[in-house]
Amino acid sequence: MRRRDFITLVGGAAAAWPLAARAQQRGMRRIGVLMTIAADDPESFARLAALLHRLQELGWIDGRNMRMEYRWAPGGADVRRKVASELIALAPDLILANGSGAAEPLLQATRTLPIVFVLVPDPVAAGFVDSLARPGGNATGFTVYDYAIGGKWLELLKQIAPGVKRVGVLRDIGQVAASVGHFSAIQSVAPSLGIEAIPVNVRDADGIENAISSFVHPGNSGLIVTGSGLAVVNRNLIITVAARHQLPAVYFARMFVSAGGLISYGTDFTDQFRRAAGYVDRILKGEKPADLPVQAATKFDTVINLKTARALGLDVPPTLLARADEVIE
Repeated sequence: MRRRDFITLVGGAAAAWPLAARAQQRGMRRIGVLMTIAADDPESFARLAALLHRLQELGWIDGRNMRMEYRWAPGGADVRRKVASELIALAPDLILANGSGAAEPLLQATRTLPIVFVLVPDPVAAGFVDSLARPGGNATGFTVYDYAIGGKWLELLKQIAPGVKRVGVLRDIGQVAASVGHFSAIQSVAPSLGIEAIPVNVRDADGIENAISSFVHPGNSGLIVTGSGLAVVNRNLIITVAARHQLPAVYFARMFVSAGGLISYGTDFTDQFRRAAGYVDRILKGEKPADLPVQAATKFDTVINLKTARALGLDVPPTLLARADEVIE
């Protein structure tokens, strides 16, 4: 989504401020949003525009009967905890959490304020909910995928780059459940494909380049980038390092392929924000997160960048091209 479209959506709140002030006196609802990517990231624009558009369809207009409180935390865990505390201190009616990196500090700080999370791989293992069917606490939301998707990523890598014998699995070890879950799924499939899976552990942006470079062996290496806020924020760096080392790489989201990555398979992130608006609406109208089951992702896409494939000297199999949901020339 273009930045000016997002500004148009949220800018109406400023124009309607006199009305907003009067409405707040009558009980204007406040919705907090904690994002783990930067405010000026195009992904932020797209996700929040989808949320706001759907909320408008449901009758919630920013500056008229509700007010959005945005906070941005593209940094590490300490930054996320600080920003989460600031947002909770505003006492909103509920908070939307973008990913595990946002949900975790929020739930560490409050077990009463309603939280709707999106893009979380395993909320049960993370301790966010008691079960998917019966969350049982103050949080519910939408899972991004289950860890078995790691096997699919490895299969795609082998299809597009049959010569790969070693694969580095780039993972944020600050997100323990996700890093372990994804790697285990990949490792379970690797022997059947004749591939050795090797963890490439990172905790912050400073370690990404060295971690990837240290893994590389010329000629037979590939890369899988597993889902994390750290990877999203540093996607251009990851793509650049992969290109420098001629690494065929599979990514968890389309945004990487749009920026020059080779291939991705994953969830439509903006769709999750659109669907989350429905839970925001229901909670604001009186339903409890404990009674709203966690929902699974429903839209998955395969995206291939042919220009990158050619730069890597890869001939994409026609069968893989035929199955792709989008091909970028």
